[in-house]
This record gives sequence, C-alpha cells and structure tokens, in this order.
Amino acid sequence: MNEVAIRPYRPADHGAGRSLCAELATHHGVLYADPGHGGADPGAAFEEYLTRLDLSGVWVAEHPVDGVVGLVGLIMDGSSGQVEPVVVARTHRSRGIGRALLRRVADEARRRGLDKLTVRPQARNEQALRCLHAAGYDVLSAVELTLDLQPGGGGGDRDDVALHGVRFRS
Repeated sequence: MNEVAIRPYRPADHGAGRSLCAELATHHGVLYADPGHGGADPGAAFEEYLTRLDLSGVWVAEHPVDGVVGLVGLIMDGSSGQVEPVVVARTHRSRGIGRALLRRVADEARRRGLDKLTVRPQARNEQALRCLHAAGYDVLSAVELTLDLQPGGGGGDRDDVALHGVRFRS
C-alpha cells in the first residue's frame, strides 16, 4: 500500500472517477444478476454525484504508475457523515487501499467534529463487508428489506442470510 498516496480529488481526476464509478455499478450488476445496472452509461452517475449539495469532500488513491485507483466521498447529514462511494479498482484490491481511503475520510469526519460516520454497502458484497468491518465499521445500524414485485420473485438463486433467527434472501 505504500505506493499509493491518498489526496483530495482534483478536476483532472474526473475521467478516473467516472471509470471507477462505472466499475462499481458494473460490479453491483454482477452481484445482483442485473446486467443493465447503471444504465447504458454506468459512469454517468459520477457527474450527478459531484453536483450533490451535501457532498463535503472527495479523496482519491493515486498510484505512481497507474494513476487514480480508488475514490471515497463524504456526504454530510447534520452532525453525521456518510461514506459514499468507496471504490477501489478491481486490479488494486486487497492491497489496503480501501482501508487507507476509509481512514482518510474518518480522519476528516473527526476533524469536522462529526458524531458518527456510516456506510451502506451492498448486502451481497462480502468483500466490501469484510473490508469495512476490518476498518472498524462494526456497528450494524440499519436493515433495509425489499419486497420483490417482479413475477417469479426477481429470479435467480440467492444466498440466504439469517438475522435474529429469520432467514432472508440477499
């Protein structure tokens, strides 16, 4: 991980940020067996993200050879903050880059006097859940349930998850 520097986002990082967000949308499409996830241009959501009024900061992980390989943002909600997104290029995962980005955003949240910092990973993204837990995000603070209204229950085999002895599809 020593080869990567965490620094504030700059306008010159736009193309890399867009690519990372497209990679994240594509990954979520694979997780949920939804090949159209993110639409025809999955990176386009990055422009909308950058215009959010509650966006308080964006930081990138910059590799000396490969350029920007990770991105994290801080969304403000009163005295709380939300990490959105946190993404590391597939080719650079499992190198501590995600944890370094999470440390940077947590340091900034502390500096701003925030009470808490939350993140909402996709339930099926086991790699992200493990990374977040290892980075200290160990309080389960919310559960979101979905009633699938598609004929046949949304299709595909899904793993079951138990919570308080009740089984849910993920």
